Amino acid sequence: MSDTPFGFGLPPEEPENGDEGKKKDPAGGGQGSGGNPFGANPFGFGGLPGMGGPGGADNPFAAMFGSLNPNDLGAAFQQLGQMLSYEGGPVNWDMAKQIARQVVAQGTPDGVKDASVGPAEKSAVEEAVRLADLWLDQVTSLPSGAGTAVAWSRAEWVEATLPAWQQLVDPVAERVGSAMGDVLPEEMQAMAGPLIGMMRSMGGAMFGQQIGQAVGALAGEVVGSTDVGLPLGPAGRAALLPLNIEAFGKDLGVPSDEVRLYLALREAAHQRLFAHVPWLRAHLFGAVEGYARGIKVDTSKLEEAVGQLDPTHPEQLQEALQQGMFQPQDTPEQKAALARLETALALVEGWVDAVVHEAAKSRLTSADALRETLRRRRASGGPAEQTFATLIGLELRPRRLRDAARLWASLTDARGVDGRDGLWEHPDMLPTATDLDDPDGFVHREHLDFSELDKMLGEAAKGENREDGDTEK
Repeated sequence: MSDTPFGFGLPPEEPENGDEGKKKDPAGGGQGSGGNPFGANPFGFGGLPGMGGPGGADNPFAAMFGSLNPNDLGAAFQQLGQMLSYEGGPVNWDMAKQIARQVVAQGTPDGVKDASVGPAEKSAVEEAVRLADLWLDQVTSLPSGAGTAVAWSRAEWVEATLPAWQQLVDPVAERVGSAMGDVLPEEMQAMAGPLIGMMRSMGGAMFGQQIGQAVGALAGEVVGSTDVGLPLGPAGRAALLPLNIEAFGKDLGVPSDEVRLYLALREAAHQRLFAHVPWLRAHLFGAVEGYARGIKVDTSKLEEAVGQLDPTHPEQLQEALQQGMFQPQDTPEQKAALARLETALALVEGWVDAVVHEAAKSRLTSADALRETLRRRRASGGPAEQTFATLIGLELRPRRLRDAARLWASLTDARGVDGRDGLWEHPDMLPTATDLDDPDGFVHREHLDFSELDKMLGEAAKGENREDGDTEK
């Protein structure tokens, strides 16, 4: 996966120097040795044997189309035409889906290929989620949120989560698309309509290509639908990926059924929150969007690229995008948006961590070890966080997960399960970032007794009714 936003990097399994015997254009662009007006590698894609001379020149379509023989070039050029004629939204999601599926089909760097989920694996996942829900019933007042339990292949995870990625990425992609048109002087924009259209089409394709590669690579790592702390899958569907769970537990020295059950507990706990806290999904996605909208798009690289743009060298625009354009605004609004997002993620992940530990500690001998492994995986910035940081310059990392978990555990001791979970009734009732600094202060702070408040309001309403009756008499 490329570390630079929107770069047309090689798929993970292809070597950086291409197939043996390939020669790169030493000029890094311009006229290729074979006279190709687009240069040796106009879109930054990988290489293809059989093109551009005896040794084979770099192929501009390899990342999209794989290793093609000359008979497939017609289809390749047809798809290139579709890319440049794209007139949809800011991201070419058809391309993103196509490339993500291709990356999944190529397998992970360790050589593990995707595979359909068999009946035995489906049954094991269903049983693990069913048992997880039974255990969670005893440690949280929130009822089950998983109407169904499913076992996904990596390709199925891609298909199911793309709508959520679209909701998360489109706001930033829209900003970049607008910037591509805004970099031209106003008096030139009317004259350069076709050029602006081509640039936006290319921008949508570049987003689609990069997102496809990132999501495809991520599909080889995730173990469920809530790994990033956000509900990426369909509502009410607890999902686990048996192939990735096997890889996750391979070197832990923990029985595979315990690993699967612990991860099922985490997935089922997330589902409870997202199903029964109706404002939570919008709150989290809104926090991401609020932060994303405050990101400044550095148009200087675009201006430079557009000023020198040669239609025969579209790699110039790609190079500008590869250098990174996202700069968070250093404003109070942007800092507040980031604080809201990080706190919200920490509270979600901390609650899940606390209730799962409570459910598992007396039942799974490996509960402590698995808890610490998952904490480190989240805190170190796993593939999910790195992917999102690459896409929109934002890390979905619950930096204060441990603080939040301690606070939720303390709330359980002080107020009980109902008192702890009752805080999810409204976002204004939740702990703040300041409360994470002083969890004991929040836990033992006097809080409103809403039952008494309801009683007072009820009595006041009865009094008003009596007064109305007396008036009528």
